[in-house]
Amino acid sequence: MTTTELQSKSAVAGTASKKRLRGNPLERLARESARKVLENCDKIAQKLLDRALEGDLSSTKLLISLAEKAPPPQSRIDKLDPLQKLALLRQMVPVTGEDLDDDEPAEDPEPESGPQSEPLDNAARENSATVPALSAAADEPQYTGKAMTQDTIVSPPVARREHKETTLHGVTLTDDYAWLRDKSNPEVTSYLQAENAYAEAMTADLAGLREQLYNEMLSHIKQTDETVPFRDGNWWYFSRTEEGKQYAIFCRRRGTPAGPEGEEEVILDGNLLAEGHAFFAVGATDITDDGRWLAYTTDTTGFRQYTLHIKDLETGETLAGGVERVGSVVWAADNATLFYSVEDEKQKRQYQFWRHTRGTDHAADVLVYQDDDERFNIGAGRTRDGRYIILESSSHTTTECQWLAANDPAGPFRMISARQDEHEYSIDHRNGLWFIRTNDRGRNFRLVTAPVEDPARENWAERIPHRVDVMLEDIDLFAGFFVACEREDGLPRLRLWRFTGDGPEADRSGEISFPEPAYSASPHVNRIFDTAKFRYGYQSLVTPSSVFEYDLATRDSALLKQLEVPGGFDRTLYASERIRATAPDGVQVPVSIVYRKDKREPGRNPLYVYGYGSYGYSLPLGFGSNRLSLLDRGVVMAYAHIRGGGDLGEPWHDAGKMLVKRNTFTDFIAVVEHLTASGYGDRARVAIEGGSAGGLLTGAVANMRPDLFHVVLSHVPFVDVMNTMLDASLPLTVPEYEEWGDPNDATYFKYMLSYSPYDNLKPTAYPAMLVKTSLYDSQVMYWEPAKYVAKLRTLKTDSNPLLLVTNMEAGHGGASGRYDYLKEIAFDFAFLLRELGVV
Repeated sequence: MTTTELQSKSAVAGTASKKRLRGNPLERLARESARKVLENCDKIAQKLLDRALEGDLSSTKLLISLAEKAPPPQSRIDKLDPLQKLALLRQMVPVTGEDLDDDEPAEDPEPESGPQSEPLDNAARENSATVPALSAAADEPQYTGKAMTQDTIVSPPVARREHKETTLHGVTLTDDYAWLRDKSNPEVTSYLQAENAYAEAMTADLAGLREQLYNEMLSHIKQTDETVPFRDGNWWYFSRTEEGKQYAIFCRRRGTPAGPEGEEEVILDGNLLAEGHAFFAVGATDITDDGRWLAYTTDTTGFRQYTLHIKDLETGETLAGGVERVGSVVWAADNATLFYSVEDEKQKRQYQFWRHTRGTDHAADVLVYQDDDERFNIGAGRTRDGRYIILESSSHTTTECQWLAANDPAGPFRMISARQDEHEYSIDHRNGLWFIRTNDRGRNFRLVTAPVEDPARENWAERIPHRVDVMLEDIDLFAGFFVACEREDGLPRLRLWRFTGDGPEADRSGEISFPEPAYSASPHVNRIFDTAKFRYGYQSLVTPSSVFEYDLATRDSALLKQLEVPGGFDRTLYASERIRATAPDGVQVPVSIVYRKDKREPGRNPLYVYGYGSYGYSLPLGFGSNRLSLLDRGVVMAYAHIRGGGDLGEPWHDAGKMLVKRNTFTDFIAVVEHLTASGYGDRARVAIEGGSAGGLLTGAVANMRPDLFHVVLSHVPFVDVMNTMLDASLPLTVPEYEEWGDPNDATYFKYMLSYSPYDNLKPTAYPAMLVKTSLYDSQVMYWEPAKYVAKLRTLKTDSNPLLLVTNMEAGHGGASGRYDYLKEIAFDFAFLLRELGVV
């Protein structure tokens, strides 16, 4: 409903529906006061009304003052404070047309542009049991959880303030919403639920669009499908989905090297395991060499704390007993010894490594190793040839690997190279040699080999040198060849090397080529060590996910499966491009773009821009059928490969972290400006999205350039940088010092404070915002976005929607079921399309 629509209805409220006014003198006085305000309202008063309806205190006082000059009876209104008066003003506005006096029809002036609150329709009331309204408490307005009546205009929840100060390096940080950290406090739960109800009310008009989007996205999914089977030993493994079921079913068939032949065996049915749980996820899995025993972990809260289970695949029995907070699992070659890592309960880092003998009580398990350095996480696995178990300890910048012969599970682990700050490496094995990918001579890594029995650095022999413009991301090692997984000019490359004999010498034997300007390509599942074939995955912004098998003998790739996209998808209707934008310091930032060709109108399309830019993570350019719902409505979608990510190698990461983190944000702003200046989108209709560290990005740029964006989608955003990084008791804080810096150091404190979204909120107009979180998020705690929204509500000077949606039953990744997840995406897209003016 627009401002003028509110006015036209309010102007006749004093004479309309006499029956509803008769029983409440205070309500009558409020209505009469409001009528006098609105009857004499000019353009200035209209703006005041907009701001008052958003909860702006000064505007409210001015409106009340205008009403008092009328003057109406004041005997009881005078006893109320301005916010209580505003609550009554809001209750005055009728919702349905039947409340208007037939003798005084409302005028229908041309509505002003800009979003405004919509009243709940009947369907929304039925689906929303608790819709917040301002309380009439004398102290401060609070969320009440009272059901809406026909007379109520939806008001945002108002979180109470509880002043807290932290002083460090001569600077005092204030935090009025730290109390929201207490998950056990019923008041916190009530506030989050009130925000959810408010968001539902404010998007009630989108219910039909959400359903339409959900059905569209569902129409593009082959609901009953299965993955390409891969061979491991005498079995071929795959997963499948069934229409109407939320989770994958993991299966296998017996077979030969040529392919699967036997009957299907169900290993795990996620749908059965998920029964009784609002959230469910399978974590780590490993099967013994003889194919009988499965070790797997499950999470039923979303907090990413997994429970270990061991299942007999011959009998279907799951052994009694389990271990909590398990990370990686790996069987030894004896089919009886299981190694697993365990997480520190408070720090949420994998720090202990245990040995278990199948059939014994877990109380008898042996602690093999414990890493007490709070920066490090541990994990374990086996080399592709199966001969060794590798235990890796890693921080954001440093690695240390130990090894154990898989056929000697009770033996001691031995060191490859002791940890040294800023030295990262990874290993695999072939014919008595370690193949070591290392950054000891450059940030983009090189490849060396070393003898198993004496892998000291003086014995390292270089096989692929470090290159300034090529990042060696990984090595896939096989008996007769290896694949160098590299990244050059921001794009992945798969380059093959053939061994000339049993030693480490190898010759370049080609590169797998890809046809599109922007794409993702990576190794697929390749469990067989002695093979002449290599499987890889390929997809792009317009090409569905595909699995190919490359034959080294013929140098040809065969397509094994491409994701089927039903619902009339035609890839020829879409185009992708790759361009560059110039950052303020002259650096060229890659940008990948996709759009529907027949919907392209230079300078007029709504524009969506996604970014991340942290941890050296290279932004993948995969296909998403959900994206079609935006592209088919004319939205141009762009992906910014900004500094802080790994798109151009580790130096690209280094240029967007620690004391140069602001490059990430200025890169993103430059990308948006370049896209609109180049005609890829309408300057007035720009949407941006980011999640987790990408939520830090959206929060920072919304503070720096709120005028540049029209709508912001922010998922599980890391926005409370200072309070989080100053609290070493929180999970992940200490390891994150290597990405953001340690604010206990004055230099880092000052720099981090300069961009922390929560600490830099200010009184100004902000874009429309949808902020989403999950109650059981273990990576970015729910209270960060909750505090951010609560504080922003008190500062923003606009009338744009600001919504906080909390999934009360999930973690960092949101809903776990595939249908539930689609509903979450439909909610996001509906909000985005409305705010961009597409619908």
